[in-house]
Amino acid sequence: MSFCSFFGGEVYKDHFKPGMYVCSQCNNPLFSSRSKFPHSSPWPAFTETIKEDSVTKMMESLTAFKVLCGKCGNGLGHEFVNDGPEEGISRF
Repeated sequence: MSFCSFFGGEVYKDHFKPGMYVCSQCNNPLFSSRSKFPHSSPWPAFTETIKEDSVTKMMESLTAFKVLCGKCGNGLGHEFVNDGPEEGISRF
């Protein structure tokens, strides 16, 4: 996963090969491909982190948290309240 910027296409949105997503700045392990799920946003979406402290979250509004790398503080994107995979969705 990289910075939260969108230039018309995110290369990892539809990427579901087994592996690990790491911070683009410090290589801190962030997410496993096993926790990735299809999402309508242009960015990859995950249900859980590798470790509890892989990321930090700061409330940005009543409906969104800013997500940062837990090691270096690199901006990773946002987590939206009450957003996640639909029930019964198969990831693989």
